Amino acid sequence: MRITSEMSYNEVLKIELIHLKQKHRDLDSAIEALQKIINSDLLSITRLKRNKLALKDKIARIEDKLTPDIIA
Repeated sequence: MRITSEMSYNEVLKIELIHLKQKHRDLDSAIEALQKIINSDLLSITRLKRNKLALKDKIARIEDKLTPDIIA
């Protein structure tokens, strides 16, 4: 892979997309683990779910930027 200053905009977006998807999976695992605990903190679970949803929105925006517009 090339040095960061030589990377194209799309390459940077693809790397960011990979990072965000991994973070999304990690949050999903954390939420699942917390939900298995009997006396888990509902506020923490809600915050994690909100963060996961925000990540999903960021992922969708980046995917939209990477997908070319097709005029029908």
